Amino acid sequence: MAPPENFKPALIIVDLQEDFCPPNGSLAVPNGRDIIPTVNSLLNLPFALKIATKDWHPSDHISFAANHPGKQPFSDFATIINPNNPEEKYDSRLWPVHCVQNTPGAELISELDVGKVDKVIEKGQQKEVEMYSAFYDPLKSPRCSDSGLAKVLREERVTDVYCVGLAFDYCVKATAVDAGKEGFRTWVVREGTRGVDAEGWERVEGELKGEGVSCVDFGGEEVGWVRG
Repeated sequence: MAPPENFKPALIIVDLQEDFCPPNGSLAVPNGRDIIPTVNSLLNLPFALKIATKDWHPSDHISFAANHPGKQPFSDFATIINPNNPEEKYDSRLWPVHCVQNTPGAELISELDVGKVDKVIEKGQQKEVEMYSAFYDPLKSPRCSDSGLAKVLREERVTDVYCVGLAFDYCVKATAVDAGKEGFRTWVVREGTRGVDAEGWERVEGELKGEGVSCVDFGGEEVGWVRG
């Protein structure tokens, strides 16, 4: 099957950083390093644009359980309040300290073929706001943090976004959903991602499908469009 008309794909590698990978990452995603061969194979394909994203948190970030006395990572939550609109708020899961700016854990993993990445986008820099998506935070009235990713994709006239990276059920999911909302056909390559909660894979695939995002196989026709 031929690709869609005027097909111009981009690859987004979400947060493939040391702190998200075994064996030493502070928030290691189970089997997170297993995706490296797939991600590097995708980097060898003729995507119009290849972007890597990085969580780039200040040490006092609101998502760190250590910044909430008495609370524990994974099991406890914090209330995120829009700093520009105190009436907008939601609860967000707390995590171990991870991907602090200018620390080894925040670096892209050494096995990633970074020489083939066109651009690196940093996110999650505002201490009061959680930001899973590589596009922007989930606050809306008004939004607080925008990475500029949508603008970069539009400037290159991208039509399709392929997402891989870590973690499937959080930052990859949020990035893919927002890519779809921005008007891009969006695909998550299964072999190129892993989840924090592996048992939730089918649920997340269903949620993505409900948002118009498709999960596809590395050997499937959608990746074949990029191979040409």
